[in-house]
Amino acid sequence: MSVTRRTLLARTAVGSAALAAMPGLSGVVAGTAGAAPGGYEIGAGLSDITGPAADCGMMGYSQLEQTTAGIHLRPRARAFIIGAGGRRVVFVVADNGMIFQSVHRGVMLALAERFGDLYTEQNVLLTSTHSHATCGGSSHDYAYNLSILGFQQQVYDAEVQGIVEAIAAAHADLGPGSLALGRSQLRDASVNRSRIAFDRNPEADKRYFPDAIDPAVTVLSLRKGGREIGAITWFATHNTSMTNENRLISSDNKGYASFSFEHTEHGVRYLDGRADFIAAFAQTNAGDMSPNLNLRPGSGPTDDEFENTRIIGDRQYRAAKSALAAATSVGGPVDAMLCYIDLADITVDGRFTPDGSPRRTAPAAAGVSLIAGSVEDGPGLPGGPIPEGVTNPFVAALGDPGAPAPAWLADAQAPKAIAAPLGLLPPVPWVPNVVPIQLVRIGELYLAAAGGEFTIVSGLRVRRTVAAALGVDVEQVLMQGYANAYHEYVTTPEEYDAQQYEGASTLYGRYTLCAYQQEFTRLATAFAARQQVARGPAPRDVSALQPNFVPAPGPDATPPGRGFGDVLVQPAPTASPGTRVEVEFVSAHPKHNPRRNGTFLEVQRRTASGRWERVANEGEWAVRFHWRSPGPGISLARFTWDIPGDAAPGRYRFQHFADRLGADGSLTPIIATSDEFDIA
Repeated sequence: MSVTRRTLLARTAVGSAALAAMPGLSGVVAGTAGAAPGGYEIGAGLSDITGPAADCGMMGYSQLEQTTAGIHLRPRARAFIIGAGGRRVVFVVADNGMIFQSVHRGVMLALAERFGDLYTEQNVLLTSTHSHATCGGSSHDYAYNLSILGFQQQVYDAEVQGIVEAIAAAHADLGPGSLALGRSQLRDASVNRSRIAFDRNPEADKRYFPDAIDPAVTVLSLRKGGREIGAITWFATHNTSMTNENRLISSDNKGYASFSFEHTEHGVRYLDGRADFIAAFAQTNAGDMSPNLNLRPGSGPTDDEFENTRIIGDRQYRAAKSALAAATSVGGPVDAMLCYIDLADITVDGRFTPDGSPRRTAPAAAGVSLIAGSVEDGPGLPGGPIPEGVTNPFVAALGDPGAPAPAWLADAQAPKAIAAPLGLLPPVPWVPNVVPIQLVRIGELYLAAAGGEFTIVSGLRVRRTVAAALGVDVEQVLMQGYANAYHEYVTTPEEYDAQQYEGASTLYGRYTLCAYQQEFTRLATAFAARQQVARGPAPRDVSALQPNFVPAPGPDATPPGRGFGDVLVQPAPTASPGTRVEVEFVSAHPKHNPRRNGTFLEVQRRTASGRWERVANEGEWAVRFHWRSPGPGISLARFTWDIPGDAAPGRYRFQHFADRLGADGSLTPIIATSDEFDIA
C-alpha cells in the first residue's frame, strides 16, 4: 500500500452521566419566544475563546513540536438565537479545531445552571470552523490529546466559557427581527485533495459536483430594528491555510472572513463592548476540500501562508456578500431534535448499503494512511503514531496505540490496513463511539448536524436522505459537519475502498456513512411527524481520567540586567503608512494570564487633547505577537504592526500588558510602554 496522507490528529471527547439525567426523550426543547406573530425573535453574541499563547500544543496537525508561541488572529465563538412560535434554536460557530464532546457537555451543563431548561442539547447546535492553528487539549478522548501531551484545563475553560458567554450575549440581545436567505457559488477557494477516492463514486454523484468541489455558498442574514445585525455563511473548505510550521494562534481563513465582515466593513472593535454586527463562517461537508489550491501545504494561490489565509478568507467574505445581495425573506418555524447513536455497533439495513445487503459498523480503528497524513494540508509523523526515537509520556501511561488489531476487527474494517485499534485501547476507547446527530430547522433551511468530517459526496448522500424523509428539496438541507462532537472522517463506501487519508480516518468502517443515512432517516421521519425519539445511549464521561504531562510554568525571570517591562527593541522614531513597525518587551509567561477577552498589546495614538486612544490591538489582522523564551523562566514578547494605508498622521506608541508570577505564587501586573513614534 502506498502511504501518502495526513497524521493521527489529536481530537474528540466525552459523554455525560449528568446530561443523561436530563429529559430522556428527544424533542423540540425551547423557550418562550417574544417575536411578533409570524416573525422571529433574534439575538447574536460573541466572545473570545483564545487559549494560552505559549507552550500549548496546537490542534489539528498532530505535530509534537507545534506549540503556541504568540497570536495573530484571535479565535472567537459566535452565537445566534432564533425563536418563533414559542420555540428557540441556538447556533454557535467556534473558531477552533473541533467541538469535542467534552466541550459540548461542559457547555450544556453551564447553560442548564444559567438558563434552566431553556437551552439544552436538543435545541443548541455547536459547530467548529476546524482551524488547525488554535490550542489543543480540550478533549477527554485520549487520541485527540496525544500530541498535546494531555488534557489542558486552560484550553477547555476558554472554549466552554467563551461559548457560554457568546450564547448569553445572544440571549441578552434577543428582540423582534427578520431573516433572509441567499445563495451563491465560490469556485476558487477549494480543491478536492482526494480526487482518486472521489472518482470511485457513481456517475450520478460526480455529476452533482462536476469540478469535484462543492461550490455552494449559503448565507442566512439576521435583521433587527431595520438593520442587519448578523450573518451566517456556510461553505465547504478546510480551515488550513496556516501550515503545521506556524506557531501563532489563528482563526485561519474563515476567521479572516469574519474579521473582514465585522471589523473592516462594520467597524466592530472587539475590546469596545457588544458588537453591533456578528458574522460567522461555518463549515458544511469539507472533508475532502482543501484551501491549498496547489495541493501542497501553504501553497495556493501564493506560497505565503499568511497571504493565502487572507485571500481564501477574502474570497469567502466576498461570496457571502454576493449571496446576501440576492437574499430573499425567510418564513416558517424553527425546530430542533437530537439523539445519540453508537457508531461502533450499528446494524445497517440493506436499504442503505451499496449492494443491498445488511451490514455492520465496527469499533474504531485508524488506518495506515491516516498516520502518514494529508500531503495537501499537512504531512504526518514518520513511523506511525509515535515516531521512532520519540518518547511520549501519554503512551507510557496508557499503552501503545499501535498494538496489533484482532483478526475480527481487521475483517470488519477491510480493506483498511489497521495502524491503531483506537476503539479497543485501554483504559477506555481512545475516541468516542456514542455521538449525537441533530436536525435543526430555521424557516426553509434544514441543518443535518453530526460530528464527522464528511466528504462532499457523503454529505450529499446525507442531504438527499434527510430531504427525502422531510419531503423537501435537497437544496434546503445542509450537511452541518464538525458539530457537537468529533470522530474524524466519513467517506462513502466507494471512497473508503481507496484508503486515502479520509478513508483511513473513517474510524468505524466501510459502512459508517450508511449507518448515518439510516439513523438520519429515523430522526428526520420523527422530526417531520413531530414525534419524539429516545435519546439513545449515553455518551461516556471520562473527565476524571485525564492525565496532563505538560508542566506548568514556574515563576517568571528576566534577562541579566533587565527588569520586567523593559523595552529591548524600540520602534523607529518615524514610520509611514504601509510599512511595518515592531517592538519587543521583557514580559511574563502568557499562561499566567491568557488575557481572554483582552489583549497583550495596544497600539495607541495621541489625540489633540493629549489623551491616548487605542487604534489597534493584538488579536487583529495587522498586529502579530511573537513569544519566545531565551532562558529558564524568561519571556520576551515581540509585536509587529502593519500600519494601514489610511492611518491618520500623528504621534503613536505601543503599550504591553502581562502578569508575572512571583516565587510566592502571587501575580503582579506588567504595564509597559514604548517610546513614541510619528506616522507621517
